[in-house]
Amino acid sequence: MKYPLMRNNILREDLDAVIEHLKQDDPILTHGQNVRDFEAEWSAWLGVKHSVFVNSGASANLLTMAILKVRYPEGGEVIVPPLAWISDIASVLQNGFTPVFVDIDPRTLGMDPKRICAAITDRTRAVFLTHVQGFDALDDALLTELQQRRVPLIEDVCESHGATHQGRKLGGFGWISNFSFYYAHHMSTIEGGMVCTNDQEVYQQVRMLRSHGMVREANDPAVLAAYRSTYPELNPDFIFAFPAYNTRNTEIGGILGRSQLRRLDRNVKRRTDNLLRFMKQLDASKYRTDFKVEGSSNYAFNLILKRPDKVLVERVMKVMREAGVEFRRGSAGGGNQIRQPYLKGVVPKDHHLGFPETEHIHFYGFYIGNYPDLRDEEIDELCQILNSA
Repeated sequence: MKYPLMRNNILREDLDAVIEHLKQDDPILTHGQNVRDFEAEWSAWLGVKHSVFVNSGASANLLTMAILKVRYPEGGEVIVPPLAWISDIASVLQNGFTPVFVDIDPRTLGMDPKRICAAITDRTRAVFLTHVQGFDALDDALLTELQQRRVPLIEDVCESHGATHQGRKLGGFGWISNFSFYYAHHMSTIEGGMVCTNDQEVYQQVRMLRSHGMVREANDPAVLAAYRSTYPELNPDFIFAFPAYNTRNTEIGGILGRSQLRRLDRNVKRRTDNLLRFMKQLDASKYRTDFKVEGSSNYAFNLILKRPDKVLVERVMKVMREAGVEFRRGSAGGGNQIRQPYLKGVVPKDHHLGFPETEHIHFYGFYIGNYPDLRDEEIDELCQILNSA
């Protein structure tokens, strides 16, 4: 494959750091000091108070919805995008909430802010907003509206490390934010994710939920004392506050994360330069080039036909296959999630047809790899291939 979705995301320097750790006489492999250091370094980079390292971005989604369930055990509605990874919506269902879908803004691929506001009811428990493939999906009017109506914002930043809104990193605006360190993303711990927050209570709860609900995982002495005094008949090392999960990561993940974080800003800048070069040369008569690129941090090139065209879309796929360009049709998560089997019986029949912007991406949208070592001449050749369709 001449143009894969990703290449060289784990470098020799990352592997050397892991090897040095393993050379010790008795190396700790489950989560320990490197995990704690990575959490602290990530919090400082993002500009939040607390971060909790977990084994995937999907687990970050799951724990976030579990926190919401603690707040609202009776359930309710969570506003979600139809263009997202499955775990965003699955985590809502798994915790007993009802997903309410809102169509996207074609310039950001995130939920349309005006449609979000229109969808809020007295049953809304949170807005779960995905920043799709590096684009900033926030809007100042939306942030104001959510604050006034006291609706929590949860940011899924799994695909958008380092993207900004008004100069501040995405993931620092919401009540809780989630990141993924999967291999194909901006930085990688092979598998991994992070839950971030400025809320001290949430932080303690996520620490417990990550490790079977064990109270001893909390690091606030007041939380520990409260549980131990309430349950004096229990062994203080084995008090389980929640029917929770095991989503811990490892020291190896922490070492990889710390190593990769050191070059994340540099890689984000390179990817942004790549995107601008790609968009400038793409044929605007065939493809959309009017994305909101301010503050973006794209690990993918989005290739979306300007208009529905069944003949052109087949030509585009043909030239990409022949030229060795790896692609994903439907962009994030394979297109319109409402079409997927797991939502049968959850949403009304033909509900997917009510989301025309997402439907367009489903049939006429793709993403292609954008990585830091992609050379200018490769981007130029890629555009020539796509423009020839």
